[in-house]
Amino acid sequence: MPTTTEARGVPGATVLTADEREVLYALGCGLEDAEIADALALPGHVVAERISAVLGKLGLSDRAAAVVHAFDCGLVVPGQGPRRPVPAPGSTAGRRTGTASGPWLRVSLLGPLRTSLAGRPVDVGPLRQQAVLAALALSAGRPVSRRRLLDDVWGREMPDGNVVPVYVYRLRKSLRLGERPDPVIRRDRYGYALPRGVVEVDVLCMEDLVTRSGEAERAGDLSEAVRLCARALELFRGEPLAGLPGPLAESERLRLTGRRVALAQRKAGWQLTLGRHAEVIAELSALTREEPLNEPVAATLMHALRRGDRRAEALAVFDRTARRLADDLGVAPGDVLVRARRAVLRGDGAGTGRVRAGAA
Repeated sequence: MPTTTEARGVPGATVLTADEREVLYALGCGLEDAEIADALALPGHVVAERISAVLGKLGLSDRAAAVVHAFDCGLVVPGQGPRRPVPAPGSTAGRRTGTASGPWLRVSLLGPLRTSLAGRPVDVGPLRQQAVLAALALSAGRPVSRRRLLDDVWGREMPDGNVVPVYVYRLRKSLRLGERPDPVIRRDRYGYALPRGVVEVDVLCMEDLVTRSGEAERAGDLSEAVRLCARALELFRGEPLAGLPGPLAESERLRLTGRRVALAQRKAGWQLTLGRHAEVIAELSALTREEPLNEPVAATLMHALRRGDRRAEALAVFDRTARRLADDLGVAPGDVLVRARRAVLRGDGAGTGRVRAGAA
């Protein structure tokens, strides 16, 4: 965020103090007094005093004029700053859409960790420090104790010294937005937390989209359910939390990888119901190459190929999966794959394996 507006040639703006510019910025972002007080950790009467000082120093008549001034002087830039009020901590208003408005900080975990602050990439330090940030991001706004962070990030490899406060201090420095006085990582008697209103985490956005896709299915709108599920899958950029150390990162890698596969199968079930066999074949053919031992995925692909009158290819999927199961695990195909083969051989509609909404 700019510290002055002198470069933009707007007279009078530089008479504001840094604290008053913070208030002007918040006004330009559309925040109300209570939201400004929460975002800046200030009492309500202090916010009112600073707004009055801003209006007086700049010769502005009211709040609406202050909003216009914030844009005119470049303090809030269209497309680069929040365009809607930032929700208070604990609110879900800012993450229902998963859009670019609102949060100052974005943490992406559905792939290698990526962090951006006000739209700009941020280097958040070495791997263990990244793992601390990931643990806080996965807590969905709930405080995480120092003991829990040590267990999640270091496990049995306990470090020497009091490293958690050191890493939190470094993260706070990296994640400070301009002259904002309040740290993005907050602490109370329960531990450390990333407040939801100012932080967007792709894992939470993904789960929100999944919930909405289930709501669409229950409302009978399978096309919308497919669209929302596709948006959730698009958030995956590779192996979740790739390269991050610690027990939490390892368990979340496994969970989120399985989540992605379950969502892809769920979406395929809806697509088959809608008659979109070609889409399912293309998407699940790629997924079976990534997950050659996943029998439900292979079975769903077989049903799609059968419905597309590609029975020979469907049987080839069975044979290929059966060989991998025998070679890698020493087991025979399970019931779901055997039923899919039987349906292909009969050429009937039995055993379609449609995925229920609750399966994912």
